[in-house]
Amino acid sequence: MKNEVQMKGKFHYRLSGWKYNTGLRILLFLILGLIFYFTLYAKLVPQVFDITLGMKSEKTIYAPEQIENAVATEQAKEDAAKRVQPVYKIVNLKNEVISDAIFDKLSQINADDEVKFDDKVSIYRRVIPQLISDLTNDAIKTLRNSGQYNDLLLEQIQLGLSDQKYPLPEEIYFKLPRLTKEDLADMRPVTKEIVTKLMNDQILDAQTARAKVAEVVNTSTLSKNTSREMVTEIARALITPNKFFDQKGTDDAKGQARGNMKTVYINKNDVLVKAGDVITEEIYTRLEKLKLLKDKANHLPQLGLGILCALLSFVIFIFVRQSNLQVKYNNLQLVMLVLIFVMNIAGMKIISLLQNFDYPFIGYLAPTALGSILIAILLDAPLAFISSVLFSIIASIIFNTEHDALFDFRFGLVSLVICFSGVFTIQRASQRATILKAGLMIAFFSMLTITAMLLMEDHFQQREALMSLSFATAGGLVTVVFVIGLLPFFEASFGILSPLKLVELSNPNHPLLRKLLTETPGTYHHSVMVGNLSEAAAESIGADGLLCRVGSYYHDIGKTKRPSYFIENQTNIENPHDRIDPNLSKSIIIAHPRDGVDMLKDYKMPKPIRDIAEQHHGTTLLHFFYHKAKKQAEEENSEKGIREEDFRYPGPKAQSKEAAIVGIADSVEAAVRSLRNPTLEQIDSMVTKIIKSRLDDGQFNECDLTLKELDKIAKTLNETLLGIFHSRIEYPSELTAKKPGA
Repeated sequence: MKNEVQMKGKFHYRLSGWKYNTGLRILLFLILGLIFYFTLYAKLVPQVFDITLGMKSEKTIYAPEQIENAVATEQAKEDAAKRVQPVYKIVNLKNEVISDAIFDKLSQINADDEVKFDDKVSIYRRVIPQLISDLTNDAIKTLRNSGQYNDLLLEQIQLGLSDQKYPLPEEIYFKLPRLTKEDLADMRPVTKEIVTKLMNDQILDAQTARAKVAEVVNTSTLSKNTSREMVTEIARALITPNKFFDQKGTDDAKGQARGNMKTVYINKNDVLVKAGDVITEEIYTRLEKLKLLKDKANHLPQLGLGILCALLSFVIFIFVRQSNLQVKYNNLQLVMLVLIFVMNIAGMKIISLLQNFDYPFIGYLAPTALGSILIAILLDAPLAFISSVLFSIIASIIFNTEHDALFDFRFGLVSLVICFSGVFTIQRASQRATILKAGLMIAFFSMLTITAMLLMEDHFQQREALMSLSFATAGGLVTVVFVIGLLPFFEASFGILSPLKLVELSNPNHPLLRKLLTETPGTYHHSVMVGNLSEAAAESIGADGLLCRVGSYYHDIGKTKRPSYFIENQTNIENPHDRIDPNLSKSIIIAHPRDGVDMLKDYKMPKPIRDIAEQHHGTTLLHFFYHKAKKQAEEENSEKGIREEDFRYPGPKAQSKEAAIVGIADSVEAAVRSLRNPTLEQIDSMVTKIIKSRLDDGQFNECDLTLKELDKIAKTLNETLLGIFHSRIEYPSELTAKKPGA
C-alpha cells in the first residue's frame, strides 16, 4: 500500500502541470509540422493571383522561377536573322572557252572565199549570239550536274545572265568579215586575256566590269583601230556576272543565326507585372504557364507538401517517443527543441534571400549546423543526428535555385556533412573552446565536400569554386558565433545544464565553492570524495556522471550556515550536539538541504544542481537523534511520544537517477570514513547495507533506478572505494598471517 501511494506521488510529481501535459506535447509537434509547411510553402507551392484578361494588376508580381520569355526570344532571333548579310555564290562560267569558240568560228568563215560578204554578215549576226547562248547553257547544265547548286540558285544565274546580256552593235557584224587571218591571230590572245582577267573579279553588275574593257584594250599590243574595236565589243559580250544571290543559302544562314541565338529568360524574382499594368494576352499566357492564376491553380503541390511536413514532424515524434530522454515527458524541453528548429530554419531562410540564379553558392554561408550543435549540447546527441537529417532535407529545398527538381542535392549533402561533423565534435564537449573547434571542423568538412563535388563535375569555373569555398568557410565561423551567443540564452531560459556549464560550475574559484572550502574544509573534502564516487557510479549505469560530480560539490553547501554542527568540521572542538536537545539537533541537521537550496537560488544555480541538494537525503531517518530522543524520553518517563516521522528529512525523495546516486555516495562516503581501518569486506558490507536500507525505506520509488542498476552502483562504489582506501585496507590473507607475536 505504501509503495502504491509513493508511485502515485511520483506520477503526480512528474505529470502535473503544463510541462507534462500530453495534449500540449501533441500540439507542439503539430506546430513543428506547421513550421515546416509554411517555411517550405514558398519554395514548393507557387503563389496564385486572382487575375483576368484586360484588368489592371493590383500588385507587382514577381517570377517564382526562371521561365523562357517567348516574345523576347523570338524578337532576338528575328534581330539576329536581320543582321545576317545576303549570301552570294561565285560561279566560274569559263567564258574564255566561249572566246576561243568565237575566234574559231571567225577564222573558219572568213577563210572561206566562196561565201559572199553579205552572207558572212548574216551568219555572224545569227551564229555568234547563238554560240554565246549555247555555251552559256552548257555551263549552267554542268553546274546543275555537279549537285553543288540548288535549283533556286541556278534560276538566279540563268536570270542574271539573261538580264545582263550584252548585244553586239550591228556594225560589228559588217566589220568582222573584213578581218584577215593575221588580224584574228592577233586579236584571239588579247581577247582571251582580257576576259580571263576581268572575270577573275567578283562581278555582280556586268556593266561596271564592261566599262573597264576599253581601257584594258588600249594598253594591249594591238595597233589597228579596227582590231581594238572588235576586241572591245567581243570582250564586252563575253563579260557576264559571276556573283549571284543565293536565296536558299541566305535563308539557311538566317535559320542558323536564329538557332544559335540563346533563349531569353525571365529570371527568378524578375518583375512579371507591375502594379497598375494592364494584363495583356501575352502577360496572361505567361502567368498561366507559371501556374500563377487562381482559377487555374493546382492544389496537389499543397497536399504533397502537407504530407512531406507531416512525415518530417513524425520522424521527430517517433524518435522522442522511443527514447528515454527528458524531452519525452518535459514539454519545456520540447518547446526548446521547436524553438531551435525555428531559429535554424529562419537563419537558412534569411541567407536564401541573398541567393539568385547567378550566385547560388551564397547558400553555403547559412549556419545550418547551428541547430544540430545546440541540440547536441542542450538535449541529446542521437536526437541531434536525427535533426541533422531533417535540416539537410530542408536546406536542399530552401537553397534550391534549379527548378527541374524539388531538391538540390549539393546543399543537402553539404548540410548533412557539416551537421554530423558538428555533432561529433561537440557531443563530448567539456569547455567553450570546443565550440570553436567544431566551427573549424564544419568549415573544413564543408570545403572538403564542395571540393569533391566540383571535381566530379565535367567542368567548373574557378571563380565559382573559390566563392563556394569562401562562403563555406565563413559559414563555419558564423555558426560558431551564433552557438556561443545563443547557448547562454537557452541555458538561462529553459534551465538547461549543459556539459559546458557544468564544467564552469566545477571551477574551484566559484564563490560558493570558495566559501565551502574556507568555512567548511571538512565538508569540502567530503563533497569532493562524494563527487568521485557518484561520477563513477553514474557512468556505470549510463547516467550523467558530470552532473553527479558537480552536484556533489554543492549538495552540502547548506552546512556553511552552521558548520560546527556537522562532524566532518569538528576538528579539535567539542561536539555541540552533546549539549543540546536532540529535537534541536534534528532541526539543525535536516535544515541543511533547505538552506543549501536557498543559497543556490541566491546564486542563480541551475535547477538540476538545486534538486540534488534538496533530494540527496530524501526522507531518510536521522537514526542517531531519533534513538537519542527516545532514550531521553524513557529516562525522563515522559508521556510525550517520540514519532519517527518527526526525525525524517522533509524530502522530496530523489526524482532522478543522479539525485539518488549522490544520496547513496553521500551516505557511503560518510560511513566508510567513520571506519578506523576499513577492510574490503567491511566496505562491501557497508555499501550493501546502505543501498538495501534506502531501498527498503522506499527512497528510490520516485526515480527510475532498477535493481540491476543498484547492483552495478554497489560494485562500482566498492571498486572506487578500494582505490581510495587501498593503503589502509588489510586483506584477508594478511589478516590470517598477522598473529600475535608474529
